[in-house]
This record gives sequence, structure tokens and C-alpha cells, in this order.
Amino acid sequence: MITFDHVTKVYEGKDRPVKALDDVDLQVEKGEIYGVIGFSGAGKSSLIRCVNLLERPTSGKVMVDGNDLLSLSAKELREAKRDIGMIFQHFNLLNSKTVYTNVAMPLLVAKVAKEEVKKRVMDLLTFVGLEDKANSYPEQLSGGQKQRVGIARALATKPKVLLCDEATSALDPETTKAILQLLKQVNQEYGVTILMITHEMNAIREICDKVAVLDKGKIVEAGSVFDVFSKPKTAVTAKFVRSVMHDTIPDSVYSLLNNQTAGRHIYRIVFVGNSAGKPLLSQIAKTYAVDVNILFGNITELQGVPLGNLIVQFSGDEKEIKRAMMYIHQQKITVKEVLANVS
Repeated sequence: MITFDHVTKVYEGKDRPVKALDDVDLQVEKGEIYGVIGFSGAGKSSLIRCVNLLERPTSGKVMVDGNDLLSLSAKELREAKRDIGMIFQHFNLLNSKTVYTNVAMPLLVAKVAKEEVKKRVMDLLTFVGLEDKANSYPEQLSGGQKQRVGIARALATKPKVLLCDEATSALDPETTKAILQLLKQVNQEYGVTILMITHEMNAIREICDKVAVLDKGKIVEAGSVFDVFSKPKTAVTAKFVRSVMHDTIPDSVYSLLNNQTAGRHIYRIVFVGNSAGKPLLSQIAKTYAVDVNILFGNITELQGVPLGNLIVQFSGDEKEIKRAMMYIHQQKITVKEVLANVS
């Protein structure tokens, strides 16, 4: 549905050109919710604004539903853009217009018949839960309500693609969760393909099917949300994952370990799917001459699959610890030593 083919975007800076996007290849399939995450300055906004040509790529192609947008005439491009809705970080509502008029604006510009506009707008306001706010003004709404108006407006032209530009970053956690669930509902009920950019890994975890990590204008990692969360391949991805998985050893635990005797080993054990329910540590303690101490752990769910993370301390004879490690590997469970011979 959306294809970036060797897309580069360069801005002319005061001192030198700035390359915001660097040879980006990305494929978003029809019906997916695809997240792009990156730190500030990674190129996220440039990427999403290239989809509807709010920013024109310096080189490369952007395809939407089979159309090469850069090759279209002005008239063809206007028609193509009706299939692309956009939700903005700061809502971009007209403060002097009512909620009804804000949602109706794309239809009025397209000169849709008045009765059809009314039906479409009221249907959308009902869908986003704001049918009683039609005659209200944006200043009378909460942040979450404003974003719901923005979603309704973006859906007015019945788009095939919905672009979300940091759509939840201005909202509190509870409202963010509600808006993310609404976007998921949009995807499921309207069949709209969603491309969202964010710096919040929780948003990716909540609703996305796939994720790409953008760093300094380049896609450094991409894949299913589960694969990227469970086995991050780059340092920048691992940093994002830690923000929601909380899998680092707390400083207080490090301090405690430093006061203990030598011969201790610290391991990270990752449980995926059915393995999360196995009594692994209990079996190790019964079978091998190894003392097991759980230092830190959590379990989360990604796309319906449990993902557990434990940081454990093994102490005892070195040979017994190695035998225990072999047993874990035989169970096809990921284990990695993160700290050895603490003293």
C-alpha cells in the first residue's frame, strides 16, 4: 500500500545541506498498522510527510496504492491525496469553527453535497464518541477530544491510508491508550492502512503489526513487533525496547552484588511463548548443585504472545553452572551472561 523506494530527503541548511532521509526503503502492506520509531532528529516527520508530499523527496520514489505520487499531474495528485488522511500531533483544528465544520472541511473543499456531508460527519462523530459535541468549539474540548475530532476529520474522505504524526505525544497516558485503541478500531472496521511515527515504544507495542527503527535518516532495523522487541539487533533499538521492557539490572541490585563474595554469575533469561510457563529455575535447582537467586524480572505480551525476561544469579561450582547452562540451551531458551564473578 505504501512503498518507499530509495527515498532521500536533503534540506538546504545555513552552513551545509542536511540529509534528513538517507536511501530509505520501506514497504507497508495493505491493512497493516506500521510504526516508525526514532529519537528526535531521526527523520520521522520528514518520512511521513513524504507520503502525502507535504515534503517532496530529493530522490527516490514514493508509491501509494500503486501510484507513483511524484509522477502525477497536479489534478491527479489532488485526487490521490483524498485517499491519504493525516492526524497531527497538535490537532491542527480551526479554532474559529465548530467540531462539525472541522470534520466537514475536507468534504466542503471537495464540494460534496450538503446532505451527504451531514450524514458522513455525524456518522464519524458517533464513531469517535463525540456526537454530542458537534456544535462545540475546539477550545471547549480536552486534548483527547480534540484528537478524536482530528481522527474524524482525517476519515472524512474515506481514505485508504491514515498517517499519524506523533498522534499521542501531547496526551496523558490514559488518553493515549484510548486514542490508540480508537486507531486500532479504525484499522479493523474501516480497513484503513495506518502508518504512524512516534518516539514512544509503548504506542508501537499496543497496536502495531510491524515496526521500523529510524536513526540518522536510515532504517537500521525493521520487522514484526514481536521479533524486534524480543531480539533487537542494534543499540538504538535495544534502548527503545528497554524503555518498555524494563530489563536492566537496577543500581540497587548492582550495589548488593558488589558486597557479595566472588564466584557469582548473573544471567539474562528470555522466555517466549509456551516456555514462559515452564518451571525452568525449579528444575535447575533440583537437578544441579547450583543456587538460583532471581534478581529482577517481568513478563509482557506482544501480539498475543507472552515474553518473559528474568535476571538471575547462579552460584556454585563452575562445572555445575556450565551444566545448568547447557540444560537451558537444550530447552531452546535464550540465556546470556551479563555479569560474571562479581566481588
